[in-house]
Amino acid sequence: MAQAPHDPYAAAGVDTAAGDLAVELMKSAVRRTHGPEVQGGVGGFAGLFDASALKDFVKPLLATSTDGVGTKVAIAQAIDKHDTVGLDLVGMVVDDIVVVGAKPLFMTDYIACGRLVPERIADLVRGIAAGCEQTGTALVGGETAEHPGLLGPGDYDLAGAATGVVDADRMLGAHRVRSGDAVLALASSGLHSNGYSLVRHIVAGAGIRYSEHAADFGTTWGEALLEPTRLYTRPLLELIGSSAGSPADGVHALSHVTGGGIAANLARVLPSGTWVEVDRSTWSPPPVFRVLADAGRLELTATEGTWNLGVGFLAVVTEAAAEAVASTLSRAGIATWRVGTVSDGVRSDGDFAEGAKGVDGGAVRLVGAYPEAGAK
Repeated sequence: MAQAPHDPYAAAGVDTAAGDLAVELMKSAVRRTHGPEVQGGVGGFAGLFDASALKDFVKPLLATSTDGVGTKVAIAQAIDKHDTVGLDLVGMVVDDIVVVGAKPLFMTDYIACGRLVPERIADLVRGIAAGCEQTGTALVGGETAEHPGLLGPGDYDLAGAATGVVDADRMLGAHRVRSGDAVLALASSGLHSNGYSLVRHIVAGAGIRYSEHAADFGTTWGEALLEPTRLYTRPLLELIGSSAGSPADGVHALSHVTGGGIAANLARVLPSGTWVEVDRSTWSPPPVFRVLADAGRLELTATEGTWNLGVGFLAVVTEAAAEAVASTLSRAGIATWRVGTVSDGVRSDGDFAEGAKGVDGGAVRLVGAYPEAGAK
């Protein structure tokens, strides 16, 4: 839907009519995320959300998070498949909120592109809306900006922000963790949305095309590498009693394994002075990690600070609750197993990750060896 040639903005490379068409194409998907709390519908200057329910909280704390998808979008652009990276965005943003025990309320998104192709933008937003539906989050607004000359015609980037709520005395975190607590690993769906600069470096170095068939995966390389991020929101909220905002007895802390890998992210939710040794022998990293490491001539251990290696979330729970929590999550479709125990005793020397992202937390290192491929 091109604008008239005399339009100076169109001559500068910005097509506002295409933006209007993109909104029309995405409207129905966005509306499906709206409950009665959303006021004003789609297209306003600001999204409106009725916060009356917060009156039921004793001391409501608003939890907020913002993130993007990173360079995973380059693979989506390379194979012209744009309907899954929106799910990745929701995973990166909304599941960070759940870490503190908060129920997500609403989300907004921002998409910057070199040339606005309505169908492509609609695919991106439909993916975001699908993720919001799965997590019970209202998509209340967003922005699409065309940046000709700054981004190439086929380039785009997307980011988002979300807000949730938790009662202050029911918040999860390091303040609840005690020595003797069990550490459980929750399986990832694959790479999720972290470490794609290393992925792309390996693929380029190996001379692999994203459109090329990958025998190890039964798909093209691009399709395999676009496997969407697993969304943990609903199972975790059900586990911790989301309807009242209160954690189930025994669940003390959660950690979302994103940039920095397992050790650094677990250390962020442990109290200072405590430590955990995560036992590699308790799981076998899925094929995508092994195939990429082999292609890059890397040991799996060399990627531990970059990839999740099959662990997308960690839960710190009481010893008494460990088996029940693992069973509950496994029944919800998320394989869950024990990887370690929190300790506050004297620790042996070794390469521990201590805190991360400015947090004065605990210390974590991975020990032992991963089983051979297919062993577990």
